[in-house]
Amino acid sequence: MFLQHYNTFLEVIKLPRAQLTFSQQIDPDDIRATYRIYTKPHPRYKIIRHKTIGAALIDLSAFPDRAAYLEHVKGKNQGAYHARRARNRGYVVRDIDRNDYVDDIHDIHTSLDVRQGRRMDQKYLERQDRFDNRKHFRYWGVCSPQGKLVAYATLGIYGNFASFSQMMGIRNNDGIMHLLLSEAVCHLIDEGRVRYVMYDTFFGAQPGLRNFKTILGFRPYRASYTLQ
Repeated sequence: MFLQHYNTFLEVIKLPRAQLTFSQQIDPDDIRATYRIYTKPHPRYKIIRHKTIGAALIDLSAFPDRAAYLEHVKGKNQGAYHARRARNRGYVVRDIDRNDYVDDIHDIHTSLDVRQGRRMDQKYLERQDRFDNRKHFRYWGVCSPQGKLVAYATLGIYGNFASFSQMMGIRNNDGIMHLLLSEAVCHLIDEGRVRYVMYDTFFGAQPGLRNFKTILGFRPYRASYTLQ
């Protein structure tokens, strides 16, 4: 047990550091509330903050353009490979208003009883007829060749970083989630507004989700947060 904790400690101290800044001028109430969530004590390890150790980040400053990012995640069974498979099968990513896809989103939420080893939260199983849209959020969806929404993501812009708050889709083998996430990252690179993009954390994630993040360019960081 001691050796396991020691090895974990060595792994943690080797992680690269990232300074993430929350900017209150974007949306004062939501930014302050989100900052409190990100910096509250970890639910299991009270001496560290919630989203600090092993934060799953991509440093977008490493990529001068979207082509450089896609080059970084290319190769057999890498993110760009699966995204290309989805694109070749007729799937497209577009900005969406979730209120235009209420039925499709409900279908996505109820398509699986268990995700990442956990039963779906009851709030997702209940049909939501109206979604509120925030100005500092991006809403993207993947549509099938028939026009049906099969996956969607919501992402908040918080300061020098953006963070996914939701990413969900039906389960198939067409690469739709790889297409969705890679295209979202490309949009952020095109905009040039943030340095980092976050997708929760590595530690505690199921192996399949950790692999998904890795092949799309995410790496674990030690994150620290400031509120400006």
